[in-house]
Amino acid sequence: MDWSDIFFQSWQGITRTLVVGVLAYAVLVAFLRIAGKRTLAKLNAFDFVVTIAIGSTLAAILLQKSVALAEGAAALGLLILLQYGVTFASVRSSRFAGLVRSEPTLLVRDGVLCEAAMKHQRVTPDEALSAIREAGGRDIASVDYLILESDGTLSVGLRG
Repeated sequence: MDWSDIFFQSWQGITRTLVVGVLAYAVLVAFLRIAGKRTLAKLNAFDFVVTIAIGSTLAAILLQKSVALAEGAAALGLLILLQYGVTFASVRSSRFAGLVRSEPTLLVRDGVLCEAAMKHQRVTPDEALSAIREAGGRDIASVDYLILESDGTLSVGLRG
């Protein structure tokens, strides 16, 4: 094994990465402008997965010589088109939306842990308490509600 390959292989590879990187970035920005803001809004787990897939695809375009720019652009376009289709269908059909989107879960109500919901969502009391403190609360008793949102964030409502 030639250890120098770890640090540098060729100027041609670096040039390819720079040229393809700029072009792939421009294609991605153009596609996202066409698709609209909703495409990368991390409103739920499905949106998050699509965002990760777009990033992974961009990385493959940049770093894998076997992926041509046109193929990568087609892959990015496909992911964005599928995301658009899923969100389009979700807005028009609550049944379809239920298939791809999780509902928020109440974890604390009136200062009391909803233990079954916490266990089902795999949230520990320490994680709940951390979110409460981050929101300015002291303890579980200081909370009206704690909700695990569809996007994985925790919303805290402190008692007046």
